[in-house]
Amino acid sequence: MATRNSMTPTQRRRFFERLAAADPHPSTELSYKTPFELLVAVVLSAQATDKSVNKATPPLFKAANTPAKMRALGEEGLIPYIQTIGLFRSKARHIIGLCEQLLREHRGRVPSSREALEKLPGVGRKTANVVLNVAFGEPTIAVDTHIFRVANRTGLAAGKNVLEVEQGLLKNVPVAFRQHAHHWLILHGRYVCVARRPRCPECVVGDLCLYPDKTVV
Repeated sequence: MATRNSMTPTQRRRFFERLAAADPHPSTELSYKTPFELLVAVVLSAQATDKSVNKATPPLFKAANTPAKMRALGEEGLIPYIQTIGLFRSKARHIIGLCEQLLREHRGRVPSSREALEKLPGVGRKTANVVLNVAFGEPTIAVDTHIFRVANRTGLAAGKNVLEVEQGLLKNVPVAFRQHAHHWLILHGRYVCVARRPRCPECVVGDLCLYPDKTVV
């Protein structure tokens, strides 16, 4: 997956200029209205698709869209809403736990610091990065399987694990594009630079990409 070479600063800037031109206002595909709804949706999305989460959350958020209301459901009350999503039992436990902690330590509000977010049940670095970026406008980059693949494959930021790739991206992505880099990369990986047969012929950054095994027509 990884390339032997890395993009030059000029190539990296052109890479993001083109992604920005193609999609000036990228956003998460998860449905949410508040930071709390976003947090719950991101926790549910672990090892699941955004599509499956978006099918489950509208009735859930209609019934319980605050930490107090969701805690009142309890794990057994929450499970029927999310049982179509993988690992729903452990996710129910985490969500009720984080609701209790939000009420106990943060007056029911989602904290805007990484340290506080990562102390919540079910919230790791990736989830915290998504919430910080989407809800609070922090220029963070949450590395999921799509971004890990794109960063390594293109030569944008090679790394053996997600932390290495995240650090490489924060170093290599031009500041002007860092705010939306997470969404550009995840959408590119989800729809163009796919795992098995990347759609190289229709890729807007194909000539900048250093992947040696590009798909041909």
